[in-house]
Amino acid sequence: MEAELDRGGLPLDNRLLRSQTLADLLKRYAAEVVPRKRSADREVYLLRVILRHPIARVSLRRLTAAEIAKYRDHRLSLVKADTVRRELAIVRHCLEVARNEWGFALPTNPMQQVKLPRAGNPRERRINTGELEKLLAACETSRCRWLPAVIRLAVETAMRRSELLTMRWEDVNLEARTVLLRNTKNGLPRTVPLSTEALNVIKDTPRCGDTVFVFVVSANALRLAWERLKRRAGVSGLRFHDLRHEAVSRFFEKGLNVPEVAMISGHRDLRVLFRYTHPKPEEVAAKLSK
Repeated sequence: MEAELDRGGLPLDNRLLRSQTLADLLKRYAAEVVPRKRSADREVYLLRVILRHPIARVSLRRLTAAEIAKYRDHRLSLVKADTVRRELAIVRHCLEVARNEWGFALPTNPMQQVKLPRAGNPRERRINTGELEKLLAACETSRCRWLPAVIRLAVETAMRRSELLTMRWEDVNLEARTVLLRNTKNGLPRTVPLSTEALNVIKDTPRCGDTVFVFVVSANALRLAWERLKRRAGVSGLRFHDLRHEAVSRFFEKGLNVPEVAMISGHRDLRVLFRYTHPKPEEVAAKLSK
């Protein structure tokens, strides 16, 4: 023990590690760490999933890489690899915070010895011919009055759903044809140029009283309205986030270069930007024939 102290280590408090479970750490993590994250809603949902699993009741003293690997393999039999990777990322970060900031003398982070499942292939789903028209036509019977405008803006601007719903009237500059997004995924504000179509959508959107937001609808209400809309329109396999993929691909098809598209979409890593780009083979063939 003296040699360990000389090396800067701390003696293990086995009583604390035996009395505390992974669930105890995850609940504290949900209360103290998650609220500071922009993806708080998503992480709260994933934490609930982990807390319902038997691994949450394992004491920190018995929490080993083998236990986490069993959890990984069980979850892989139920959900996709990307979901399991997100869940394990939360566990990894929670254990690191516990070791470095909360005074839990874990000898190591057992997640370091666990191999993450291989990430799935990126989605390549784009809007097929006629699907956008079907969706907009089905909007006529939707109770969500903002839905058609949100869909059209998503395709024209590549904004995320959260960015569309937090867009403020004071940040829209009709003369400069731009909109300032203050709340973005990476935390960095960006100014998005507006196409003629996007500009007309905003102009036609009625202002609701003294509200500061352009679209007065909650994220959950929009999600439910989108799912109902797809069923009415007979469109399957299309996620709302796929509209962002569609927009980025259209930007490149219109001739915009990489810096211009990255400026609009907010991507700082070009590798991620290229995963959002799905050129249509027939479009490329048409260019080669010229």
